[in-house]
Amino acid sequence: MSIDESAESVAAAASAVRYPIAPGYRVNVRSGPGTKYRVLYTLPVGASVAIYCQTPGEWVTGPYGTTNIWDNIADGAFVSDAYVKTGRDGYVAPRCS
Repeated sequence: MSIDESAESVAAAASAVRYPIAPGYRVNVRSGPGTKYRVLYTLPVGASVAIYCQTPGEWVTGPYGTTNIWDNIADGAFVSDAYVKTGRDGYVAPRCS
């Protein structure tokens, strides 16, 4: 990665919109878009996340409905959109490539 690409990455992260996790929930962050993927860590109650891209995966039911959308919140880290208050049904970020 060049210095310019690194600076762009840092700037994008700093300007990313953050979305709250459903109140009262501790949410598992997984290595892929489904509950069969390894748990990397758990978000604490009251956390918010930046969504860098979204991808379809396993269907999950949570406090914000039933969806197969998974939010990429860090490199190789995903949470179900059913636990993230985006204010919309459907995609709010580009599809992950």
